[in-house]
Amino acid sequence: MTAGQIGTIVILVLVLTVGIGGYIAYRRIREKVRNFTQMAFGADTLSESFDKMEREAEITPKSVSAATSLYLPQILRDFPEFHFEEMKNRAENVLVGFLQGIDSKSMSKLTESTTSELREKLNMRINALDNENAEEHFQNIRIHRTEIKTYRKIKGRCSIIFQSSVQYNHFKEKDGQVISGEKDRLEQSRYNVEMIYIQDRDVVENQADSGLAMNCPNCGAPLPKLGAKRCLYCDTPIVEFSIKIWHFSDVDEIG
Repeated sequence: MTAGQIGTIVILVLVLTVGIGGYIAYRRIREKVRNFTQMAFGADTLSESFDKMEREAEITPKSVSAATSLYLPQILRDFPEFHFEEMKNRAENVLVGFLQGIDSKSMSKLTESTTSELREKLNMRINALDNENAEEHFQNIRIHRTEIKTYRKIKGRCSIIFQSSVQYNHFKEKDGQVISGEKDRLEQSRYNVEMIYIQDRDVVENQADSGLAMNCPNCGAPLPKLGAKRCLYCDTPIVEFSIKIWHFSDVDEIG
């Protein structure tokens, strides 16, 4: 056997040894990764683990800031006639109506007593979609849980914020093509729904952020002031505005 042949054999042996060692190391690393993913996520590979996490995120409701037991006694001291279940159901109706209003591009979905600011917020969402020539859909809406998040009293204005955990199929389309989201994938999110109660007429008349709607119930035109008796545009008689009543003033997604 020549020196060249011996050298070739040595090189082949070294390559084989390195290859076997690398394969053994790979198997050990893969086994460790598999054991880790099995322990941590119940799956064999990282990709399977990520898929499983995504599937679980789809069906796992978001937690809410549940401070009902803290704030409800305070609210009942201030408003003995306040009915939590009724108001919670109304807040959920406003949330669903707001989302359905975006989905259908219809202001009529807001059926509860709402402020002009909230209606304008919905109208701006609809106009933005029209400007994009797009549609945004919220389908199969389901509310898991709603609780009081906070209660505040500031300068004659009382505010209660409900927080809801909600799921839906959410996606946006343009020209028949989905441009964001997925039609068949659930999303979980959280929303704050605010309701306000004005106690002081002067606060309402003087504060720009009073949040109260002053619109004609027939044509929707703005009324010049509280206490107006007839609409200036369609001459519809106006029932004097009841200042001491709860109105829903905002819907805000917090993720």
